[in-house]
This record gives sequence, C-alpha cells and structure tokens, in this order.
Amino acid sequence: MIPPIANRFVAGESPAEALEHVRRLNGRTVAGIVNLLGEHYDDRSPVRSDAATYRVLAADIGNSDLEACLSVKPSQLGLDLGEDVFREELAGVVDAAADRGVFVWIDMEDHTTTDATLDAFVDLAREHDGGVGVCVQANLRRTRADVERLADVPGKVRFVKGAYDEPAEIAYTDSERVNREYEALLEYAFEHYDGGIAVGSHDPAMIEHAIDCHEEHGTEFEVQMLMGVREDAQYDLAREYPVFQYVPFGDRWKSYFYRRMTERTENVKFALQAILDR
Repeated sequence: MIPPIANRFVAGESPAEALEHVRRLNGRTVAGIVNLLGEHYDDRSPVRSDAATYRVLAADIGNSDLEACLSVKPSQLGLDLGEDVFREELAGVVDAAADRGVFVWIDMEDHTTTDATLDAFVDLAREHDGGVGVCVQANLRRTRADVERLADVPGKVRFVKGAYDEPAEIAYTDSERVNREYEALLEYAFEHYDGGIAVGSHDPAMIEHAIDCHEEHGTEFEVQMLMGVREDAQYDLAREYPVFQYVPFGDRWKSYFYRRMTERTENVKFALQAILDR
C-alpha cells in the first residue's frame, strides 16, 4: 500500500487503482496518461511482464469509456538488452493498443537512447498512421534538427525541457538558455506541424507561450502535467484546452516518489505539511 504522502504523486500499485484515478480525472475534464513504473531492466522477464501489463491496460481502456492513453519507457521495454528487444516489445504494445484505439506515448530517457527511440517512433507512427507519440527534450542541442525531421511524421510530439543531467557538450545547461530553446521549438512546431503538439511543462510562461502560438497559427495542442503537481492549474486549463495528467502506478513507486520530492520545493513543503497534519 502506498502511504498517504506518496499517493499524491502515484495512483496506486495496481492497474485498477490507476484507471480509477483516471475516471476521477475525467470527471474534471482531464484525461490520463497511464504509466507502469519501471525502467532499466537487465533481464527479459520483467520486460515481458510490463509489456503484458500494458497490453492488458490497452484492452481495459479500449473496453471502457475512459479518456486515457499509455506511456512507456524504452528501457522498460528492453532497450538496455538491445534495440531488437526494444523494437519487438514496443511493437507488441503499440499493435495491441492500436487494435483497441488506444494511443501510446514513448517517453524519452537520457541522450544515449535518443536515436533508438526516435527511429522506433518514426517507423511505428508511419505503420499505424499516427496512434503513437514521442518526447523531445529542449535541453539537447540536437533537438532542433530532430523536431524538423519529425514535422511530416504522423503521430504526436511532446515537448519537455529535459530532466536528465546531460554533458555540456551535447546539452544546454543554463536554465534561461533551455527556456529560450523550448520557446523556439514550440514556435517551429506550431508553424510547421499539423497538430499533434503536446506541451509537457508546469512552467506557466511556457504554457502561455504555447497558447499564444496556438492563437497565432490555430494549430491544435494539448497540455501535459504530472499527477500531484499544479493540479488546480490543470483543472483550470482544462476548461479551455485539452489537458492530460501523467498517472504513474506500480510497486516500484519509491524511487519515483523520492525523485518528485527532490525536484520541486513545493513538493517537499507538501510532504512536510502532510506529516505535520497527521
């Protein structure tokens, strides 16, 4: 059982708890992006197990009235074991989801996985004429070229600032520089993409910039935020724009929760207040 402090950021340990959280979100006109926690497996067994869980989730979502999609990590689906393993397991999940009309996001991990992740996305997006999305990170110097490459690929692209501590020779390390790059990437996407833009940010300035770009070009977009972070803002935005909340679940919740705690001062304050209120 997940303790009360952590359950602000993690929906539960079971698929049923995650989908029940999504149902509550849908009642606030927010959709869900369901993610089973797990990454960097060095054995095929947990890869197969997680892939099977995603296929079942796709069926459960497809058979329901829930507004939800899935999100998977490359290393969760075997990239550390080889690109062939990753391709095989990812294709199985995407195929099963496509049969149920369920969208699948491919998360982006550190820079060593970027080529394999983007190549798999391009192939699957063209095979399924969309139905799959990928994440790009503004802090990587290569991302402008990647975003131009993806302009004519069906599917969706999620724009984030980047959470990995990458080497300075391949990444921007100054936050203001990353912000400028993020804005420039959004401007390019809203001008050249035919929809399929996801703004993965909690930064009000970046979201406002996306809204300005939308009003200028008319290109459709959605906002994506994490469970437990600026949820009031999520509900407010959902009155006017499509909003998706990233909904993690599973028994590997501890490392994810601690990562959330170290990311934002507001999260630490929330946890301390929860302890004091008990």
